[in-house]
Amino acid sequence: MNKAGRPAKFDRDAAVEQALQAFWRDGYQASSVKALSEQLGITRSSFYNAFESQEALYLEALDRYLARSPDDELVRDPGSIGVRRHISNVVRTICSTLERDREARGCLAVNSVNTLCGSDSALSDAITARMLDRLDRIELLLQQGVERGELPVETDIAATALALKSLIVGLNTMSRVVPDKSALWPAAKQALAGLGLLAQDS
Repeated sequence: MNKAGRPAKFDRDAAVEQALQAFWRDGYQASSVKALSEQLGITRSSFYNAFESQEALYLEALDRYLARSPDDELVRDPGSIGVRRHISNVVRTICSTLERDREARGCLAVNSVNTLCGSDSALSDAITARMLDRLDRIELLLQQGVERGELPVETDIAATALALKSLIVGLNTMSRVVPDKSALWPAAKQALAGLGLLAQDS
């Protein structure tokens, strides 16, 4: 309560962040409207007024997560460092981030694909679209590498992009079970080398 005796103003931005952490920690199914409302300290009606639905809040939280996830850098212009170095740097950052994830939460986006895509969930199509959009971004980056002469002209853009995205998904998944997370980057280097995407001296 503030000095005038009125309830404190609802901080929607902070609530979305708190919900993001709940979804990431507990998963979508366990984070019901009732559970989220209790965690946020609001009523169910206030929840619906603020977020419309559990699905809408989840997608808002997921978009926030995606915007600051390490692989979001793959959409950036690599600039003078080149496409291989840019990709190698991003994947190494992903490995370092996963190594620091002592709670083994993995990636919220990957967790979403594993638990919600291909199911009857109303979120399946929306999550699929977001993942395919990120795959498209990787294809654009690789195409840029070909046009700059950094990658061979015969590079299969679609296959290489899917392989790189699969590597990132696999790293996030395996980080939840690999005891020695420092092994992630050496394994990633092997995969990048096989794809022709590893920068020299990485």
